[in-house]
Amino acid sequence: MHDFVYVTQALAQPVKNELIQIIHEVQDIVRPYFTLQFRPVGSSSKNMITYDRKSNIGFDFDFDLEINDDNENYNPVEIRHIIKNAIDQVASQYGYKHCEDSTRALTIKKVNTITSQILHSCDFAIVHNCGDGRQQYIRFNKKNNNYTWEYQGKGFKNLEIKITWLKDNDYWGELQDYYIDKKNRNNNPDKHSRSIFAESINEMYQKKKN
Repeated sequence: MHDFVYVTQALAQPVKNELIQIIHEVQDIVRPYFTLQFRPVGSSSKNMITYDRKSNIGFDFDFDLEINDDNENYNPVEIRHIIKNAIDQVASQYGYKHCEDSTRALTIKKVNTITSQILHSCDFAIVHNCGDGRQQYIRFNKKNNNYTWEYQGKGFKNLEIKITWLKDNDYWGELQDYYIDKKNRNNNPDKHSRSIFAESINEMYQKKKN
């Protein structure tokens, strides 16, 4: 059993500001190839960042790096590597380790050099919003060692609409408790905060709406 609690805004905001500065510099580096926008997603976007008091992994952020429509000349592996190299170049100047290349995201971590404790981390998902309302992301298939554009699962669809409904109907506090409980019961190390956050919203919405 984990022991997740919410991170205070006073602690999280300076880190978030630093990550946004890193992204701005990454935008400048990749501009000769393509342009991108960004936005915090999942719990990072709703001031619901958590950390586990029983672990040394700190707290984490999630950002979407949205590729604009000027990327037709680049395939998924090229886009991912261009962005990875840019993040590595910039983030290292702010004390972060080089990117870890996971299935859904590029992850950077800031580590205490004395204790080896992970202070905080950030997952960058490279996405493209389609005209039909769906979203694709660049997926790294480790088994086949290839990169492909894949559609996000249905669980990520219409989250903002569901969030608004939960807030308007005074279920937000209950959702916060539910999300923490799901994180504490999660035993899958490959399931990141963004997925647990989306699951929590969908499950709470279905429960209360019906």
